Amino acid sequence: MAVKLKYILLVLICASVQAALGQVRTTYPGQQTEPVYSRDTTRTRSGRPGDSQNIDSIRKREANRKDSVVFTSKFIKVTSERLLADSTQLFPLDTGLVNFENYSPLNQPRNPKIHLGYLGTPQRDLLFNPRKTIGFDEGLHMLDAYLINPQDMNYFNARVPYTLLSLSNTLGSTKEQYFKTLHTQNVKPNWNVGFIMNFNGSRGYYSSNNVLRQNVAGLNAGVFTWYHSLNQRYNLLGNLLFNNLKTPETGSLQNEDIFATTSFSKVTEPVKLPSSYSSWKNTGLYLKQFYYIGHIDSLKKGTGSTNVLPTQRVAYTFYYNTRRYEYLQNDLDTYGVFPDYYFSAGRSRDSLSVTHLQNDFSYSFYLRGKSVKMIKNELKLDVGLVQDYYKYNQYVSDTTINEFGRKVMKQVRVQNSSFQNITLKARLGYRFSDRINLDGDIRQIVQGRNFGDLLYDAKLTLAGGQKAGKIVLGAYIQSSSPGLAYSDWVSNHYIFHTDFNNQKITNLSFNYINDLLKVELKAEYFLINDYLYFAASKGGVDATPQQYGTAINMIKLSASKNLTWHKFHFDNYVVYQKSDNLTLLRTPEVYVYTSLYHNSTFFDVLKSEYGVSLRYNTAYTAPSYAVGLGQFYNGANVTFTSYPIASVFFKATLQRTNIFLQYDYANQGLFSKGYYTVNRYPQQDAALKFGVAWTFYN
Repeated sequence: MAVKLKYILLVLICASVQAALGQVRTTYPGQQTEPVYSRDTTRTRSGRPGDSQNIDSIRKREANRKDSVVFTSKFIKVTSERLLADSTQLFPLDTGLVNFENYSPLNQPRNPKIHLGYLGTPQRDLLFNPRKTIGFDEGLHMLDAYLINPQDMNYFNARVPYTLLSLSNTLGSTKEQYFKTLHTQNVKPNWNVGFIMNFNGSRGYYSSNNVLRQNVAGLNAGVFTWYHSLNQRYNLLGNLLFNNLKTPETGSLQNEDIFATTSFSKVTEPVKLPSSYSSWKNTGLYLKQFYYIGHIDSLKKGTGSTNVLPTQRVAYTFYYNTRRYEYLQNDLDTYGVFPDYYFSAGRSRDSLSVTHLQNDFSYSFYLRGKSVKMIKNELKLDVGLVQDYYKYNQYVSDTTINEFGRKVMKQVRVQNSSFQNITLKARLGYRFSDRINLDGDIRQIVQGRNFGDLLYDAKLTLAGGQKAGKIVLGAYIQSSSPGLAYSDWVSNHYIFHTDFNNQKITNLSFNYINDLLKVELKAEYFLINDYLYFAASKGGVDATPQQYGTAINMIKLSASKNLTWHKFHFDNYVVYQKSDNLTLLRTPEVYVYTSLYHNSTFFDVLKSEYGVSLRYNTAYTAPSYAVGLGQFYNGANVTFTSYPIASVFFKATLQRTNIFLQYDYANQGLFSKGYYTVNRYPQQDAALKFGVAWTFYN
């Protein structure tokens, strides 16, 4: 039966993919498919009668015997830079089905996004989630969800080569295609290398006859390595990453109320800017080295994780990154997408290039008792200095006179600047016992263009027993400079030169977590001063940066509870937000994600989950999107009626393969013909989606 299921899976894959190339390795290390023995039957062997028959019997048993070693995920351990911050921690690889069907970064249950219609287009958080960063910022974040940054990387200790291939797409079309691959292996027991590659080739549901420039083309690629010395004292983390993202900037459909009219074919609906798009290119080399000094303790946990605990550590991080943001327009603005133009009416070649060089030095000291099985009165102190050097240039396309006296269009540099920031950082932690832990983190820029930026963060963890759960109390204060797009910006359609104050955020939080009861409760309070945002005058399209001088208060409550009854599961996540200025902070008051599913095992081999998930948020004043500027702004005061969005799914594991089949937005037509999250940009129609992830341990 398992073989038949594999054939069914193969048919589904062929139906959903246009073309595929692959290599199959017939023999794996440690695996014998057909043992070969050197026998010379022409020679006469000495021995007792029947010896040859006994030898042949032994050979037959050896040939038919299967390899006793079956490679599984237990041979792969994973970690990250965050988990290596205080000690060397390794955890088993997770190959489960949790959240497998939610492959898109736009539809994560606990971090939903608003966007321009489909995977790969400009996006922003639906809920209020301020960025906890300081220092220089370009102010461009519309494609952040699709980037891979050095801190996002996982590192492995793979006793056998490990490969993961994942494909998710819309069945019967190429409206959405998302391919991911990862391979890693140890070249030595203490040295791991690997590579990743992700590709997004989505087209969306509202395109103008498959115009090439309206297609999304996103590529993430990189190589990574983790090396540690045999005595566990020296560690090296390294990665070389490349992000190349292209997204259409259509200005929305000419028919701005597509759901109120009947369309012959949605792919033929004309857009306002058919040949306009943005492109991001990001390349970076990241190397982090740290060395343990003094005594080293080791601790093994019953969960399968392993800790190596140092007493002193010195670390150095080198990071070199180049970023280029481009906006290209080849259309006349017939429909008034832009507020104005400064250089060319029908052609834009706006670009911003940034070079970033970072050197990070730190020293860590750990003072703990003799026993590491139950750590008490442990003191941690980290001090460091970070030097950041930046150089940026901004260009526009303008008419100039060449050496022959003729007017020509060429790239003209309108901004050129270089500077550096010096940041002091310190972290102090004290563990009173295994159940009480206090951490404080301080970062402040003491010299440079962004002098005065700071982030002070504190956290107190109070852990009870397994039944009692734990409480995490947090607080932080942040003061961050305005991004470049807010303060100094020159492009064909937008020019800003402003003098804003730093935006300041004060946060208090209470978090209760009980893994046994599968409950998590969190309460957050935000006090925002000098809030920075984009807005247009009287609902127009002239998005300009603005600052709100009066304080804004925001309360955010979230709750998570998973229920289980026999083989039925009911997972729930609810967020309530309340602000004294929701017209400025355009987010819904309530957001709900719930999933009801059933566990089953079919044919004794197919472990599966099937059910329905539902997303819902209350109505809110929708933001608009500024084409060519890459900003969501407060434009026309439009509030769309909000309805639940339901999806029916089936997902399963067959040996080393995970699959899912999902009918997304299954309730389209029940309450309405469609829905919006951003003004004038309709969302996807109902679609049947299919995904598969192959795992190889060879």
